[in-house]
Amino acid sequence: MVLKLLDEVAELRRTVAAQRDEIARLKGGSPRPNIKPSGMDQATEPPPTGAGGQRRKGSKTAKLSIHEERIVKVEAPPAGSRFKGYAKFVVQDLLIRPHVVNFRCERWQMPDGHMMTAPLPGGVSGHFGPDLRRFVLAQYHQGQVTVPRLLALLHAFGILISKRQLVRLLIANQDGFLAEARDVLRAGLNCAPWITVDDTGARHLAKNGVCTQIGNAHFAYFATTASKSRGNFLALLRAGHDDYVINAEALAYMRQRALSGPVIARLAEHPRQIFADRSAWSAHLDELGIAALKVNPDPVMVATEGALWGSVKAHGFLPNTVIVSDDAGQFNVGQHGLCWVHAERLVHKLDTFTDEQRAAQRRTRDLIWRFYRDLKTYRQHPTRQRKTALRVRFERIFTRTTGFVTLDRLLARLHANKRELLIVLDRPEIPLHTNGSENDIRCQVTKRKISGGTRSDTGRDCRDAFLGLAKTCAKLGIVFWDYLGARLAVPRHAEIPDLPTVVRHRCATA
Repeated sequence: MVLKLLDEVAELRRTVAAQRDEIARLKGGSPRPNIKPSGMDQATEPPPTGAGGQRRKGSKTAKLSIHEERIVKVEAPPAGSRFKGYAKFVVQDLLIRPHVVNFRCERWQMPDGHMMTAPLPGGVSGHFGPDLRRFVLAQYHQGQVTVPRLLALLHAFGILISKRQLVRLLIANQDGFLAEARDVLRAGLNCAPWITVDDTGARHLAKNGVCTQIGNAHFAYFATTASKSRGNFLALLRAGHDDYVINAEALAYMRQRALSGPVIARLAEHPRQIFADRSAWSAHLDELGIAALKVNPDPVMVATEGALWGSVKAHGFLPNTVIVSDDAGQFNVGQHGLCWVHAERLVHKLDTFTDEQRAAQRRTRDLIWRFYRDLKTYRQHPTRQRKTALRVRFERIFTRTTGFVTLDRLLARLHANKRELLIVLDRPEIPLHTNGSENDIRCQVTKRKISGGTRSDTGRDCRDAFLGLAKTCAKLGIVFWDYLGARLAVPRHAEIPDLPTVVRHRCATA
């Protein structure tokens, strides 16, 4: 009876407390604070396992480095008040102001009469320091700010700089960055198991060109050229080398492209197999009489592509690398894979005019997307049984007759690309799409829309190099601002490792 009465009293107390909170709410006041019970009991329980357990997030301010501490005092506390310590409140701010340094470099006259002057500190370029150079490069390339707006911003900060000087900061003396961007490409082509490629329009010297992207999950590289031919793509795959090489890979490429046997024999039997540049290679073709041939396929074009492919292989690039593309013809070299998203897009974009055609299109798209989902599952857990089953399903999907003539022709075309679409069955590590390249190349598209084109070869090369370096840093988890600070010798800045070395390590451990 006593226990029953105690339960009733506890229930009445809860009811009274709830009614008091309701009365306080109706009167416009605040209810009693909801004080949580102590966590001591929970601390003795074992931590939850499985998906139900959630890790408590720490304070965001705990990650910040405090640069300054200030004490804010109460002006006139009431009489009888007692001091109870401090309330912590962290405020983040940004200091942007000009900092002008007058370097007084010592001058000494040597015994021979010549003058010796103390050199300026590292990172100083002309009359501008490394922090200003870093700000300019980050704003222009990562922030996509135009030169006129960047110039106005610097003037608002109190920096005395002309447009010509600003352009020089962007493109002059950037050989170190250009070399690192080239070496990033070489590192990726040397050890990456796969790369994705894409291109987009570009303007240079008031003419239409093309910007090609090459990359994977660990690096990105951009190059703007005047052509989007296969020869141009093979030249980019040489990663800065200019030579042409006739070797086994080059001859195999020529045979695959149906170059005539006598022409291949002339190239293979000649004692000279390596040519330093384009002019030397062209002279060699003239000497062998190949340039004068007027047959189909063009022997000069096929032989040049073969020599470029031989150069790529001679330098150790693409050893067992799969090139994944959107089915553009210029990218069809070496081990080639196709993007499933672009393949399905062909079915999606078909024009339909009857209910039967729309139904056939809908059924086909549904079959393709289901097959795509199963390919994604296979990549996670590849088995021989799944591999065989997926090959059988591919045949069933892309050889069916729908009654929609245009759709049937398209399915036959996709079926002809079976080897490239199903390369993932033999190489589960490669992606099923080129979304990585599509995302990477958007920065070039944005730059083209904002700034138009480039007016010098140096400006074009610097734009491509810095955008590629910024994308590579993002993929490697390196802050681009910190990367610029390390390369520009900003005082007291942490070291950033060599990007090609990091790319090689990531590709090797992927």
